[in-house]
Amino acid sequence: MYQALYRKYRSQSFEEMVGQEVVATTLRQAVSSGKISHAYLFSGPRGTGKTSAAKIFAKAMNCPNQVNGEPCNSCYICQSVTDGSLEDVIEIDAASNNGVDEIRDIRDKSTYAPSLAQYKVYIIDEVHMLSTGAFNALLKTLEEPTENVVFILATTELHKIPATILSRVQRFEFKAIQTAAIKDHLAKVLEYESVGYENEALAMIARRAEGGMRDALSILDQALSLTTTDHITLATVEEITGSISLQALDHYVAAIIRQDSQEALGQLQTIFEEGKSMNRFATDLLIYLRDLLLAKSGIENSRASGLFLENASIDQGHIFRYIDQVTIGLREIKASAQPKIYAEVMTMRLAEASFSQSEMSPSLSAEIETLQRQVEALQEKWQQWQNKAPVKSVGPTTQAKTAQKRPNYQIDRSRITRILEEAVENPTLARENLTKLQNAWSEVIEHLSGADRALLTGSQPVAANENHAILAFESRFNAEQTMKRDNLNVLFGNILSQAAGFSPEIIAIAQEDWVAIRAEFSSRSREKKEMSSIPQASSADLEDQQVVEIPENFAFLAETLEIKED
Repeated sequence: MYQALYRKYRSQSFEEMVGQEVVATTLRQAVSSGKISHAYLFSGPRGTGKTSAAKIFAKAMNCPNQVNGEPCNSCYICQSVTDGSLEDVIEIDAASNNGVDEIRDIRDKSTYAPSLAQYKVYIIDEVHMLSTGAFNALLKTLEEPTENVVFILATTELHKIPATILSRVQRFEFKAIQTAAIKDHLAKVLEYESVGYENEALAMIARRAEGGMRDALSILDQALSLTTTDHITLATVEEITGSISLQALDHYVAAIIRQDSQEALGQLQTIFEEGKSMNRFATDLLIYLRDLLLAKSGIENSRASGLFLENASIDQGHIFRYIDQVTIGLREIKASAQPKIYAEVMTMRLAEASFSQSEMSPSLSAEIETLQRQVEALQEKWQQWQNKAPVKSVGPTTQAKTAQKRPNYQIDRSRITRILEEAVENPTLARENLTKLQNAWSEVIEHLSGADRALLTGSQPVAANENHAILAFESRFNAEQTMKRDNLNVLFGNILSQAAGFSPEIIAIAQEDWVAIRAEFSSRSREKKEMSSIPQASSADLEDQQVVEIPENFAFLAETLEIKED
């Protein structure tokens, strides 16, 4: 029966462990010095050697022929541990044995002395899957360990282990294995298997493994199954992993650099027709751009095609701009139900991002420089005029003229005033509505997209009742545009009904207008309170007092007006 590579080439000694030198050295020295603790916890990403290290450790501490902490791998105990037949080394999967009864059974059996080996070893894999009761049962065993019994716990999710367990074990952190180390190990495996390979193929497998040796060996196993010859090629690995062809990326980036959006879109279409994921495309494009930066920095790179080296000759600032655009595009592609459309938009943005002033035609550059000088001259004249202009007091007439110069944007003052009056009458309800709106605001912004999100990004909720929400905008233009978009009002209400439990209608207002209206309302409220505190006058006094309301635009005539009764 065929044996998978990750099982066939599993590490059998501390020396063979790849990428975990610190852990291997510490455990080896613990065995050689005889300082074996009663409990250990191995944590780290999947496929980094936790279970293999536990088995090697169990062999080393029980091997009668161990030298400097390394097991001999030839005695009966070592071979029995390797094939899993030694009854003193028990390996348990906590994912399927996570109940209290299973742990109690372990606790009861751990009181018996080992039959053949010096130490009875329990290896509990995926220990974070244990139930709370099972952890409590295990805790009792760890508190009062039986002599010559060692527990080795392994987990990929350290944060799920109770603190009471962590405080009673020696912890070892397994880190993700470096790409170069994975590649070297794969090369050794293929040499043992007498299979040829391309360096770029192994490099791609190492990158796709994301720090896990088991994943790397599994991908290599699939590649060996697919190839018809004893040679692993880059094309085979790309087919297995769903990666984008490096040649396609070379041509795509070259078209972007030339600002040839048609060619770049054609390359993207070819990639899409090959069944490649747009999410994977954007991720591979980021890696490609990262490799361009590394190549420019003089760091050794496995990609040595002529077109790649030609692409690497562009300015470093261009590459950083590309990375920014692809990062935004990747986020949009992941969130969209139409990833290809966003990939095409990203492509066109990339072609535009490569445009810089140094690449402009001489005539266009000269025209831009002329415009820049004219703008600077106008700014200088404006500054001089401001310094010479007399300071005028802002009276009612000036305010009226200023108001006339503002954009034709009508503010529904009566509705805003009613909301403020309701807030004064029932401040608790008003505060609750505003708090609900503020707490859900970030969720509202996240659900919007495109122009809708751009309009509301610079706004903030300032008051609300059950039917209306007042949004204050930094820009008066954004407030006006928001009120013109009926679909935004409907979308806003739908999102908020789910996020906050009510669906108010938007009242958009500029921040400065909101401050003015609120100040005016507060002033009127204070005047009403003061008037209510003055004793009521007699009817004769009221007849003597003539209260005349003068329109705001005619305030400057207040002293010259004569009131006559008709």
